[in-house]
Amino acid sequence: MKIYQNLACIGAVALLLSACGSSPKPKAEVAPTPVASSPAPAQPTPAVAQSTVAKVVVPDYMDPNSPISKDRSVFFGFDEYSVNKGAQGVVERHGKYLAKNSSLKIRVEGNTDERGGAEYNLALGQKRAEAVVKALQVYGVKAEQLEAVSWGKEKPRAAGHDEASWSQNRRADLTYPSK
Repeated sequence: MKIYQNLACIGAVALLLSACGSSPKPKAEVAPTPVASSPAPAQPTPAVAQSTVAKVVVPDYMDPNSPISKDRSVFFGFDEYSVNKGAQGVVERHGKYLAKNSSLKIRVEGNTDERGGAEYNLALGQKRAEAVVKALQVYGVKAEQLEAVSWGKEKPRAAGHDEASWSQNRRADLTYPSK
């Protein structure tokens, strides 16, 4: 008797489970698309979201790819302090840039090689810085935008003790603000 009850119970559960199942939906048939001679109507283009992030504008003197940032030195011959023809491009580029940006102030730093006494090199570095300042003023840079200082031999670019190193150290550097 117990066996019949178990079989009846199993059959009832199977019947309930089969009634709860769902049958798969038939696949929808796709009608062939007719070929038309006229072009299909254009789909509307989706709206492009506008960025709310402000674009950052980097001034030329801070942009590492700008010629103003790349080329900031005027080189001099041994015991010379006049701006030579080879440096005119650098002076002109910076002069025009500073004339357009009259609120910008720079420091022109005169440097020398290691030869000569400390006092002599400080004086020579100052003359080099002042020569570059005068050359920049030709392009309309105001005197209050420029400061001439001398480092003498205290800030060498090249550490060697030969003509190649000395020629790199005989210079005036145009130093822009870091902010």
